[in-house]
Amino acid sequence: MNHVSTLRHRCARGISFGVLCLIAPIMLTAQPTALRNTLLPAPSSITAGTGSLAISKDFTVSLSGAHNPILEAATRRTLASLETNTGIPISKDDLQSPNPTLTIQVEDTTTALPTLETDETYSLSDTSSKIVLQAHTVFGALHGLETIQQLVQAEDGHYVIPAVEINDTPRFPWRGFMLDVSRHFMPLPVIYRTLDGMAAVKLNVFHWHLTDDQGFRIESKRFPLLTAKGSDGLFYTQDQVRDVIAYASARGIRVVPEFDIPGHVTSWLVGMPELGSVQRPYQISRTFGIWDGALDPTRDSTYNFLDAFIGEMAALFPDNYLHLGGDESNGADWKANPSIVAFMQAHNMKSTDELQTYFSTRVLALVNKHHKQMVGWDEILTPGTPKDAVIQSWRGVESLAVAAKQGNRGILSAPYYLDAMKTAERMYLDDPIPDNSTLTPDQQKLILGGEVCMWAEQITAQTVDSRVWPRTAALAERFWSPRQTRDIPDMYRRLAVESIRLDGLGLTHISGPESGLRQLAGSEAAASQLAILISTLSPVPFHERYHQQKTSQLTPMGNPVDYTRPDPPLREDLRLLVERYLHSTTPADHAAAHQQLQTLFQSWIASVPALSALAPEHPKLNQLTLRRSQLAQLGQLGIQSLASIESHTPPTSAWIEAQSTLLKTSADHSELTDFVILPPLQQLVDTAGKLSTIN
Repeated sequence: MNHVSTLRHRCARGISFGVLCLIAPIMLTAQPTALRNTLLPAPSSITAGTGSLAISKDFTVSLSGAHNPILEAATRRTLASLETNTGIPISKDDLQSPNPTLTIQVEDTTTALPTLETDETYSLSDTSSKIVLQAHTVFGALHGLETIQQLVQAEDGHYVIPAVEINDTPRFPWRGFMLDVSRHFMPLPVIYRTLDGMAAVKLNVFHWHLTDDQGFRIESKRFPLLTAKGSDGLFYTQDQVRDVIAYASARGIRVVPEFDIPGHVTSWLVGMPELGSVQRPYQISRTFGIWDGALDPTRDSTYNFLDAFIGEMAALFPDNYLHLGGDESNGADWKANPSIVAFMQAHNMKSTDELQTYFSTRVLALVNKHHKQMVGWDEILTPGTPKDAVIQSWRGVESLAVAAKQGNRGILSAPYYLDAMKTAERMYLDDPIPDNSTLTPDQQKLILGGEVCMWAEQITAQTVDSRVWPRTAALAERFWSPRQTRDIPDMYRRLAVESIRLDGLGLTHISGPESGLRQLAGSEAAASQLAILISTLSPVPFHERYHQQKTSQLTPMGNPVDYTRPDPPLREDLRLLVERYLHSTTPADHAAAHQQLQTLFQSWIASVPALSALAPEHPKLNQLTLRRSQLAQLGQLGIQSLASIESHTPPTSAWIEAQSTLLKTSADHSELTDFVILPPLQQLVDTAGKLSTIN
């Protein structure tokens, strides 16, 4: 891995990287002209060729006589992207050039809607004179066009596409992203830019979690009270949904809606309380958790309603799959209703789990009646679950394996909950089919893939992108690329580049937090000081924040924690820099790394009095009072460790004990944040401490 190019790419991320970007240029050297592979997800196979194709105003395209609106629109988007990113005007009018730079050959151009069975393979051959993209379907070609955009690089002051041979096919057919829009409503611009990001990294299922206790977000013309009373007026009309589906389909993305039943239905029951197992007034839930409200699974009227509702939604959403939840129904209201208890006794049901299986089986029949297939969370899985139900596992690979051994297809989500605030590295190493899997080859084929999940209890439209991206891009690679693609440093190197590409698409994972810091600090100059502190922090996981803050749907989400980023760039950058400092092979490289660390640690120390001076005028900054104090101490720890290492002077035992205490207390969940800089600092302290042994 090239540490020089890594730091250069990281410097492009903006103020969140702080002071390292100011001094990184001292490391820069001439770049090679060969392929600099920044593709993400990594293709199945890639072979670098010789030479490159220069992008010029004469860049032309031929669709080989094909006429498909999706392919034509995607090709024009690609040409527009090349034009924007290179500054070179490129004609987008003629897509049937007789002497093309780019030839796109698609065997089947009739497809208009992606499905689970869609062939997404493509091949790409690029020489110094032409590019040939071949695919079986339009949607495979769309993936190839995204790869072409990722291949663009600079060479001798010009933009080129290096010579390369790529043969690519996804490992899993179901590569999803789930967005909860019930807990906090997400307006349409969020949906559209999310789809753009998904397409860029070859995700192909948008799982739209449309209903939950906190809001019913989809218009029903047959049952208008669902949104009239259960949405706070925040929902998507059916025309808006059709537009989203068309937009997604044009990017090779299926839209799978989720209507969570029989639990998580408080928002349903506000407008239609007669559906509930217990008759009482219902209000939209503002707090989060598992509520007692549940549909009555014993009355025919419930299934008559669901038949009509599922029929309406099946007509609206063209995908073959409907997600009907099934999770976290605690059975309390079922046990509280004497008639439901009597029903269970009459049918020899010993638990509410058996009653839920009964409910799921009847609902599955309704889904099949409307020519759809049902997806549900783990809870619908029992020995009697019909084999055509797809299980989405939030409990782990173990339950997914149980489903596969039982003959059910499955999707893994348990390791990929973004609100857990885990690093991209940690989630990236979790696989839908782990190395120690006991599944047979045939059972492994039942694992369709995975879905990244963004639950919305603690996000808003302003903060959602920073929670989703760029970590989701790393997980897209886990679902697309070969199993053996597991090089963590290389993943982060390519992820840094992809993060900037996603920013260019209009995603706000970088610009959103930067804007938030300006609002907190009151000016750009002050925000740059605050950014130094924020760059060292990550938000605590969902449950820890809930424990500390008792968040609800009404909790303001414009605080410092909301503008921290999960797995921020500095975590990996500082690790690389300390590794380079401690293990560099040349004196010049060691000296450069030492200077960068020295400057970084000094910036931590200097930022604290500046932020303390701002706090009286900007009281929200006092939410990070402890972290400010600790950052100054951690900066001193770094400076002193470097001094000890450079002078070969062992520190005192009292100093080592004091720094160990500081590192331990700094590792606590405090002020809704976690430091991400502690392991490299511990490495410096340990190195300094070993000097006494060496000497």
